[in-house]
Amino acid sequence: MKYSVLVETYDKLEKNPGKIAKAEIVSELLKETDSELIPNVVLLLNGLVFPIYRPQETGVAQQLVIKTIAKSYGVSENEVVKKFKSSGDLGNAAEIIAKSSKNIMISKKELTVEKIVHNLQALASQTGSGSQDKKISLISELLSQASPPEAKYIVKTILGQLRVGIAEGIIRDAISKTFSVSPESVNHAWNILSDFGEVAAIAKEKGDKGLKSVKPELGKPIQVMLAEKAESIEDVIEEYGKVISEKKYDGARCQIHKKGDRFWLYTRRLEEITKQFPDLVELCKKGIRAKDCIIEGEILAVDHKTGKPLPFQRLSQRIHRIYDIEKTIKEIPIQMNLFDVMYANGKVLFDLPLEERHKILESIVKQSDSFRLAEEVVSDDSKVMEKFYKRALEEGQEGLMMKNPKAGYTFGRHVGGWYKIKPTMENLDLVIIGATWGEGKRVKWLTSYVLGVRDSSGRFLACGMMSTGLTEEEYEKMTKTLRPLITKEKGKNVEIKPKVVIEVGYQEIQKSPTYESGYALRFPRFIRDRTADKSPSEADDMKRLLNLYKSQGRAG
Repeated sequence: MKYSVLVETYDKLEKNPGKIAKAEIVSELLKETDSELIPNVVLLLNGLVFPIYRPQETGVAQQLVIKTIAKSYGVSENEVVKKFKSSGDLGNAAEIIAKSSKNIMISKKELTVEKIVHNLQALASQTGSGSQDKKISLISELLSQASPPEAKYIVKTILGQLRVGIAEGIIRDAISKTFSVSPESVNHAWNILSDFGEVAAIAKEKGDKGLKSVKPELGKPIQVMLAEKAESIEDVIEEYGKVISEKKYDGARCQIHKKGDRFWLYTRRLEEITKQFPDLVELCKKGIRAKDCIIEGEILAVDHKTGKPLPFQRLSQRIHRIYDIEKTIKEIPIQMNLFDVMYANGKVLFDLPLEERHKILESIVKQSDSFRLAEEVVSDDSKVMEKFYKRALEEGQEGLMMKNPKAGYTFGRHVGGWYKIKPTMENLDLVIIGATWGEGKRVKWLTSYVLGVRDSSGRFLACGMMSTGLTEEEYEKMTKTLRPLITKEKGKNVEIKPKVVIEVGYQEIQKSPTYESGYALRFPRFIRDRTADKSPSEADDMKRLLNLYKSQGRAG
């Protein structure tokens, strides 16, 4: 398929904000796409180079792209930066420069989707000495053959800045419409495969029947079950009677896949972290009796001297660590607390009640101090649960998970399965969408952060400015994280690609005409970085912000 066909689709998607219109546009593209190309086309529609669960990354920063644009079109890097600042987007800058470039190939080959995917995926394998030059060569090969609009979208894709409004629901509806399959069948396959490209290919070749028969594949993470917030322990017991309560650990959720002697570890966001936790792999080898399985639990950091739990912030240092892993294993040892099994010894267990899944989990796990089942209490007595809840909080955990013992494993967040109990005045998980450079000795750091809350369309609306709660070391670390995500600069202020999720404490929520959301957090403070276990799409939304605002006893 010509890449220009996909570029035309991008343009249409940008010009049509409606969900129905977007689904129709994607559907028309899928009709034109050969079966073997569908997975890659769907990847590129989502602005991805690899499926979300694959650990590979292009490893290309903004500065390298600036250098490559300059080389490809025979201009200076300063000229690229100038166009970047005036247009506010490096992809737009590439398009502008390409239009006026004299470095036009006399006989251009038309770019294809296959060529784009080949070169962009090859970026991830370029490491070591000379890798930067090889990456420049791979990108330059594409830009030198690209039309100006193609250049724009190539750059946006490389930088992960393709924003054409494609949400999961739009892809699902497009697949359903194109191949005459039910949205429910598409959702079923997506929840198990976590790859809409593969789902679309199955829908085209095998229809509803093929989608409904999809089973878990070891080494490919499934979507996780999530908890609803409950108002009180009494409410859950009144609804379900005897329930299973587990500590809501202040750790990182982990999905473990075992196939013979092979293991894969995934976060709640389906990012692979097998290499970061070789010690957990060793624990799995000793502690899992099943030949193959998918189980999940919570990784908890523990003090290497006392064995007591440590806050999630310490564990997150390991999740992001690429180098010196052996050193961090000694500094931040872990404890695995398992709470569910979804697949074991060839059998899919989604439809089994939780109490039966728990029995299976217990039978396939050899427990130890570091690899064990999550601590739980089974009761219909609210006083017993309150005592357990209090103990969990005293230990520094987040609260309780209260679970209906009769519930199956249901992907996503649904009423009737799992409920979380946390302290009444809850913090918010928000996304950093802007920042300001500091002053004085902090001039090299981004020290004030614009907080974004998600609206119903997936956009992030400002709801406050936070500048407290971080140490100097954390300011420096946050600046390193945010710098590659800067999309626009104006004086000391920068706009940030919405990717970093942080937990924010605050005194209260007020109405405010200053911020786009119409509300502002009073005295917001940084609690911890949640990016390792929460995606921007899982950050708190306007509905929750409004509910918390109303819970303060204010009208409106």
